[in-house]
Amino acid sequence: MNTNEFNDLIRSRRSVFPKDYTTEPVEDSIIHQMLENANWAPNHKLTEPWRFIVYAGDGLKQFANLQAEIYKQVTQKDGSFKEERYENLKSKPLLSSHIIVIIMTRDEKQSVPEIEEAGAVFCAIQNMYLTAAAYKVGCYLSTGGITYFDEAKTAFGLKSQDRIIGFLHIGMPRHYNQVSRRNPVADKIRWIAK
Repeated sequence: MNTNEFNDLIRSRRSVFPKDYTTEPVEDSIIHQMLENANWAPNHKLTEPWRFIVYAGDGLKQFANLQAEIYKQVTQKDGSFKEERYENLKSKPLLSSHIIVIIMTRDEKQSVPEIEEAGAVFCAIQNMYLTAAAYKVGCYLSTGGITYFDEAKTAFGLKSQDRIIGFLHIGMPRHYNQVSRRNPVADKIRWIAK
């Protein structure tokens, strides 16, 4: 393994938003590789708390309609409904090649704290991001919309203790040269050597 290439991959990984995708579909084999690599994320006591629902093709329209209707149902009750948000939830998913619903399923015995299960799922997401970057595929984890609605958990067939972590939008980017920055890591470290 070339460690310089590995380090460059980590530093060059970026979120690519659906508005920056082409209409070219991502090969299903790449999606399978992303999911396979997600499955190898570290997790305490091997609880493997990640679950995935993949939408592609005509399924994207089904996903878009589902999330828009859940949003409408919830927000009309509490008076926060916005027509523009509703229309965005119906149209924006169609910009992606695939959307993966990322779920944290709690260990039945709850043998580890919930935060550790969530951490494991986020490690799985990072594996997916890095795999996508290696293939020059764009992706973006959305945690907005219906992510935290109980009605969404019901619609996706989840148990009450399960969590929707977010929706990973995937597509072929128009360009893959975004630059970013980080503050120096030295500013974030306390090194104690004795």
